[in-house]
Amino acid sequence: MDLEVYRSFYPDWRVSQIHAVEGVCTAADTKVWVAIDSDSIMGFVAVKLHSESSMGEIYMVAVDPDYQRQGIGTALMEFALDWMQVAGMSVAMVETGGDPGHAPARCTYEKLGFRLFPVARYFKKLG
Repeated sequence: MDLEVYRSFYPDWRVSQIHAVEGVCTAADTKVWVAIDSDSIMGFVAVKLHSESSMGEIYMVAVDPDYQRQGIGTALMEFALDWMQVAGMSVAMVETGGDPGHAPARCTYEKLGFRLFPVARYFKKLG
């Protein structure tokens, strides 16, 4: 993504991420599960159900950097997928970035059987 467009969306990515996580975790239409080890939060997964289309959406999944590459993200995803199926969903969907920083997430999704739905979305900074 063009750097100026990115900065328009995320003038301070840390603040944007805090607001995104808070919004997801407090949304009435979202179910959230947290992975905990002793008193440490290792990660979480948030799921939205779209009953009209029988689709469950992994809305957000995150693992603390100290716990990454230990299978926690995969375990959270598998738990969410099982829950969606029990809830009657027939399709699961997850979105992520195409940038190098999201490559591990894409690898996890593909390992779990997700397949890419190609979409082209273009942005242009105005002014």
